[in-house]
Order: sequence, then structure tokens, then C-alpha cells
Amino acid sequence: MARFLFLVPFILMVSTASAQGHDACARDVSRFCRAQINDGDQIVLACLKQNRAKLSKACAKVLADHGQ
Repeated sequence: MARFLFLVPFILMVSTASAQGHDACARDVSRFCRAQINDGDQIVLACLKQNRAKLSKACAKVLADHGQ
């Protein structure tokens, strides 16, 4: 679980917006990508992209804002 708390900010690779990105996507990662949490950042990012249609608007916006 501790890895999860730091996972999304590393995926998004942003400095000042990392907390916002984590907050926006934490629930979506937990909901759609729980099985991939320990597989690495790129795998979780791929999972989020694969589930883009199901993501919350806030998480989808964070991904889009960061070119994902």
C-alpha cells in the first residue's frame, strides 16, 4: 500500500502538480489497476490508459494534461 501512495506521482512525472495527480487518480488506480500496482509505474500507466473511458474526469484530465 505504501508503494501505491507514491506510484501515481512518479507516473505523471510532475513536480508541483504531483499531489493533485495522486489525489485525482488514486481511486482509479485502486479500482482498475490494483493487480498491477506492484508491476511498475509504466504498467500502471498503461492500465490507466487502457481504462481511460472508465476513469474519473479528474484523473482523465491529469493524464491528458501530461500528454498521456
